[in-house]
Amino acid sequence: MSCTCGRSPTGKCVGWHNLSEEDYKDIKLAWESKQKSAEDAA
Repeated sequence: MSCTCGRSPTGKCVGWHNLSEEDYKDIKLAWESKQKSAEDAA
């Protein structure tokens, strides 16, 4: 399912539309960090 709220990092709905702005920023930072770690490990 595609996401129209603009918060999904993948373009597919991940449920982030229900988060407060503060929670969204925290989760986005954690997701970006996880992605960077995965890239560094590859």
